[in-house]
Amino acid sequence: MQSPGTSRTPVVRALRLVAAIGLTALMLWWAGPAAVWQATRGARWTWIGAAVLLVVADRTLMAYRWVVLLRAIPSAAHSRLSEILRVFFVSTYLGTFLPGSVGGDAVRTYGLNRLAVPAADAFASVFLDRLLGIVSLLLMALLGLVLARELARDPAVLVALSATAVVCGIAAVAIFSRRAGVLGDAVARRLPSARAGRVTTGVVEGLQRYAPERRILSIVLAASIAVQILRVLQAFCLGRSLGIELPLTTYFAFIPIILLVMLLPISVNCLGTSQIAFVGLFARAGVAHGPAFALSVLYLALGVVGNLPGGLLYALGRGERDASR
Repeated sequence: MQSPGTSRTPVVRALRLVAAIGLTALMLWWAGPAAVWQATRGARWTWIGAAVLLVVADRTLMAYRWVVLLRAIPSAAHSRLSEILRVFFVSTYLGTFLPGSVGGDAVRTYGLNRLAVPAADAFASVFLDRLLGIVSLLLMALLGLVLARELARDPAVLVALSATAVVCGIAAVAIFSRRAGVLGDAVARRLPSARAGRVTTGVVEGLQRYAPERRILSIVLAASIAVQILRVLQAFCLGRSLGIELPLTTYFAFIPIILLVMLLPISVNCLGTSQIAFVGLFARAGVAHGPAFALSVLYLALGVVGNLPGGLLYALGRGERDASR
């Protein structure tokens, strides 16, 4: 018999897909299909090519920072670098079709666990990678408020940044506070399931293993900030390809906030949410809805292009398994 949680999963996926399609269609209608097409058909390929090169650089940095995080896990040392990189790139590809960034992280945790890395340690490495990425986004968004001070008066922006800061603070306490470790053990002992208790204890221990690894965390945070800078530059190049003549500082003000919105797991591959964020924010700088919508679509497409190497590795892996049967 199917459990209630299992039976709800297809419904949730369907709702996210409906939300993605509905929001995208609504924003396309608002922007005007003719205006979007007019902006897209005149795109300059030299600028798009520059954006593609930047996305290759950002995927390389993302893989590097996860490899650095895995240095703190003894069991990961037995895995070949090629195996770890395959897990990373395949998870980014599969995450394209899953809600927000959560699905890709789950795939990455599972893939690392299959390389004989304990599930709790695998989860801790992926969680830290995601957390430091969000921290870097938060820092870039705060810089954006300095560059575009009118955003600091927007309640939605302030709520989003405050919520992100609270989540990052709670996660930091879980990693660096000894009391959090004691509390985690106490919670684990009170759980009705022994397995759930072991998982809770393992996750807390896995996270707190990184507490003394200040050098590793600093390197990964620096790499994460570099990734966010590259993503701002990608949007700038795509904007120039569409003839959007805004200064680079405007992109540094808007893109980090847009990326925070795109992390919300309420649609598939950020469809709909990214269109709302791009059109809503770039309208503040005087950009027409058509080019802003086109920019959001190109930005998502660029992310898909960056994930294609993972798709190739996934296809080759399936082919090898089929041939061995």
